[in-house]
Amino acid sequence: MTDTRVDSLSAGFEAGAGLGTAGPPRPVIQIVPLKGLPVVAVVIGFLVASIGFNWEWGLDFNHVAGGGLWTGIDLFVGLVVGPILGRLSIPARAEFSAKFMPKMVLVMPTLVAMTLASGFQLALNLGNLKASNPNHAWLMVSFIVVGVMAVIALGILEPANIAVLFEMRKPRPDGEVIGRLMKRFIYTAGITGLMQIATLVIMTRVASR
Repeated sequence: MTDTRVDSLSAGFEAGAGLGTAGPPRPVIQIVPLKGLPVVAVVIGFLVASIGFNWEWGLDFNHVAGGGLWTGIDLFVGLVVGPILGRLSIPARAEFSAKFMPKMVLVMPTLVAMTLASGFQLALNLGNLKASNPNHAWLMVSFIVVGVMAVIALGILEPANIAVLFEMRKPRPDGEVIGRLMKRFIYTAGITGLMQIATLVIMTRVASR
């Protein structure tokens, strides 16, 4: 990345903050969107109640809804948003991140929790975890694939999201740092998108047996 592009990003932030030429006021970036916390609390409460009371419909809903949304977001972000984002300028990526990343901070951990917790309880109830069950081998492969995706989502993507937001809150954000973090986001989102295809194959195979 050239110094010109980094200077351009810093100048854009300064203008938005009123430190340079006249421009619109720089928006306050929230690391965690507080308005979304009640929704997350309701979802997690519903998940805990479904597991605690072993409520079959609640477990099915959490697993299907959580897994469907997680799969859809990974595929869309990894295979559609990622390639587009990679072609944008650093300032454009930063502006996109300011609106997109805070939402992902809440959405992805919630969907991962819904999918994995309810899925394990369902597998336990259906006996799919027994070695004698014909779906056992498929479930073990699924656990490995989903486990890797969860590690990527919570251990790589989420820290990168938060790091971008903290960088953008600084008086003079470093465009080079933001660009590097966004590359990590693009590549890992693409990997999880492809792995979600494997998950769809496994889950449909299990459902058909």
